Amino acid sequence: MVSHTAWKQTFDFLDEKPVVVEPGRHHLTSDAGLLPMREFDEQIGLTQQFSSVLADPRHPSFTRHQFAEMTRSRIYGILAGYEDQNDHDALRNDPVFKLVAGREPDDPELASQPTLSRFENAISADSLIRLQDVFLDQFIASFDAPPARLTFDVDTYDDPAHGRQQLVMFHAYYNQYQYQPRVITCADNDLIVMACLLYGSAHPALGIEDDLEYLARRLREVWPDVDIELRADSGFGVPRTFDACERLDIRYSIGVRMNSVLKRESKACLDEAVAAFEAGEGPQRQFTQFAYRAGTWPSPRHTIVKCEVNPQGTNRRAIITNRPGARLLPAAAYDEYADRGESENRNKELKRGLWGDRLSDHRYLANLFRLYLHGAAHNLLARLRSLVADPPKPDPPSELPTEALAGRDRKRHENHRRRRDPLGEGHPCTWRTRLIKVGAEVIVSTRRILVKLSGCWPFLEFYAKVSRLVTARPLAPD
Repeated sequence: MVSHTAWKQTFDFLDEKPVVVEPGRHHLTSDAGLLPMREFDEQIGLTQQFSSVLADPRHPSFTRHQFAEMTRSRIYGILAGYEDQNDHDALRNDPVFKLVAGREPDDPELASQPTLSRFENAISADSLIRLQDVFLDQFIASFDAPPARLTFDVDTYDDPAHGRQQLVMFHAYYNQYQYQPRVITCADNDLIVMACLLYGSAHPALGIEDDLEYLARRLREVWPDVDIELRADSGFGVPRTFDACERLDIRYSIGVRMNSVLKRESKACLDEAVAAFEAGEGPQRQFTQFAYRAGTWPSPRHTIVKCEVNPQGTNRRAIITNRPGARLLPAAAYDEYADRGESENRNKELKRGLWGDRLSDHRYLANLFRLYLHGAAHNLLARLRSLVADPPKPDPPSELPTEALAGRDRKRHENHRRRRDPLGEGHPCTWRTRLIKVGAEVIVSTRRILVKLSGCWPFLEFYAKVSRLVTARPLAPD
């Protein structure tokens, strides 16, 4: 339904002709790029599976808005930049939001903010447990063939409090009242595999052994021979993480804070690096390795320490690892651990690009459900990104594979890719400017719904490419 009040406004900033503005009776939208994303969602069944495990306590005869409709409203709202429930009061009659939610543009309006708030607060603990399975099911389904090895990164980020919320507590490091979301992402396809919401002052590794056991069990039920690897920063360098990985046969590379023992054991390596730098041999990066046993550990664990010297000074970093080959190639083992920095981009996308720190409900369970909504939006984007990715060859051509490029060659290739393949590794803001945020007129007839884009929109080719690739995919099996 299109509602408007008749009015007209004239602007006289042009000398020759006035500029007249008045409302029309047409269905218009500013988010037509959500349509190919909704088609892709239909192919992989993401929001359908997500909403199907939510127990609806409402009486059917008094229900106007189904959980599937409200799930899609929230997930696509997050993708389009509408992170709050309040935003949906202005989107209730948007024709594209009606379409992605399963309604036609002339159908009754979508759910309001109060209805969406009741929806989020109605989700039970049992539904949240089932959502955990949905994320793993979707992750497993994202592989066309059984993987030989999977690398996972685990990390937390801060979510500042939005008033008086359940389990919000003060964290001295961040100097704020907060929640602390923790996510496990897969380095092989950028998907969020597991998510949990820790109370504000919790240790980052709280309950990590349970998450790892669940993850390993689910994956090996499907792929018995898969090698599982875990990378984490020093916040997870505690006995519960090491013990769980060793018990579950998970290879790990986990940071550990420098202490007096590690400094003493790596002093000779650092002195050698300092001497070489002072002798004019340029910046130094050397490695030493040894068996290290903290006071509470039952046995020593293999430790690698990186010693760097450059004009800015000295720097030492240590990791604990049980990866095969680490003793032979300590530098390569450390560099593979350092690649976990790419997983921080996933956290950045979730927290900043998709507002995963906007967990502003009062109830803890409602905020955990919100985290799942933001995680589902991230995974939908990540899977579509992998579908449309078309990385160019290195420019200029290189004999090395892209993954082996380093220094200026790697930076040059990344800049070349951003120009040639902006959506392939694009953050959410790039997808909004290049695909989602496009104005369109929606025309409803008895035979079809026509969405008319502007022919002079500069990113029309991206829309055509994404739509072509999406529609070529088969539907997900029931």
